[in-house]
Amino acid sequence: MSVFEWRSVLPVPAEDVYAWHARRGAFERLVPPWQHLTVIERSGGTEDGAVLVFEYRGGPLRGRWVAVHQDNVVGRRFVDRQVHGPFAYWQHTHSFVPQGPRASILEDSIDYGLPLGGLADVLGGPASRRALERLFRFRHRRTQGDLLRHAATSGIPRLKVAVTGASGLVGRNLCGFLSTGGHTVARVVRGARIETGDIVWDPELGRLSAASLEGLDGVVHLAGESLVGRWSEARKRRIMASRREGTALLATTLAGMKRPPKVLVSASAVGFYGDRGDEPLTEESAGGEGFLAEVTREWEAALEPARQAGIRVVQLRFGVILTSAGGALGLMLPAFRAGAGGPMGDGRQWMSWVALDDVLGAVLTALTDERLSGPVNVVAPEPVTNREYAKTLGHVLRRPAVVPLPAAAVSQVFGDMGKEFLLAGQRVRPQALEEAGFSFDYPLLEDALRFELGKMRR
Repeated sequence: MSVFEWRSVLPVPAEDVYAWHARRGAFERLVPPWQHLTVIERSGGTEDGAVLVFEYRGGPLRGRWVAVHQDNVVGRRFVDRQVHGPFAYWQHTHSFVPQGPRASILEDSIDYGLPLGGLADVLGGPASRRALERLFRFRHRRTQGDLLRHAATSGIPRLKVAVTGASGLVGRNLCGFLSTGGHTVARVVRGARIETGDIVWDPELGRLSAASLEGLDGVVHLAGESLVGRWSEARKRRIMASRREGTALLATTLAGMKRPPKVLVSASAVGFYGDRGDEPLTEESAGGEGFLAEVTREWEAALEPARQAGIRVVQLRFGVILTSAGGALGLMLPAFRAGAGGPMGDGRQWMSWVALDDVLGAVLTALTDERLSGPVNVVAPEPVTNREYAKTLGHVLRRPAVVPLPAAAVSQVFGDMGKEFLLAGQRVRPQALEEAGFSFDYPLLEDALRFELGKMRR
């Protein structure tokens, strides 16, 4: 039997830390992007007898993990024990120890036994401990970041928010982030795997019931065909239609309501500005040229009915969202991990990036800060060139990053997507967020990559 412990001092009361863990979505927020876990069943929260069932996969290992909660003391402690899973024994005690009225110690203590007994302890013990250290360093950093974000809006009543695109990478994280902050979240889904509280829509058939949207404080619109992948003409039509038609359906439905939500926050992209070289860009800059610029113009224009109806509309122009679970970083990682990564094209194109957790913070700010309206650039304050990005990623991974991918090869492999998404660039500044006093958790690229890849310094 082995024991692992990890402690952090948090500038948040113990009761708030416990409440965060007890709410729906906490487990998902604590799963790092390098782990592949999917919740398939849950009953309750942290109370005694509550059950969580999830599937895991990693290398040759895959299976089902069943955990039951016990020894719950509200505000102070709960325990989850593996009743079925990969370990011979696993009992995880979550403790929340007050340190005065405004701080606490978050302590995770795990008693565990590896399969195959003593032989596994000898052969796999050090590796298991390193994996646990990596995991809990990530978990505690994310827990603190989320708690501080929500503490900043603690004086505002909790919201009821609907989220389209809730099954996507950003949407899944946003639902968990908002829920653990005490907000009520309704997923807007197409009909597959409907859960209690979900709202059903069908953008292609123009179906969305205004009655299902009654009582909402805000809507976050993230749905749309993924931009990642080769763009055939058919794919371009789907990308355009998914944004224009879905957004128009949502905006017109909200505009026709007697009591519409106060705010509609819609995704957009810095592709609006086109390929602009070294030109500094803000929300006041004109749009550019190209397919992405055309898509974003149509996307944002489709929001007009909601704006005309008096709803506060915010268009979040996302930069490249950093997450190793997908997107551009997910595409690049295999080559960089193999030591075959490097700049694309001449490497001089600007990359306006943003950490996933800062995206979630920006969405919360857009929902709660009435000063924000219209386009808002969601990018880190320090854009980098593609060459700088490649060098930093290689440094974090401890791999060389000097193998360039010529522009011709990028175009051949990725087609128009490569030309506009990988070889084009925008040097974008988050002017509106900065003026609103937004604080980035990850203003620097290396720190963002280290967190996302589990390479944080001790």
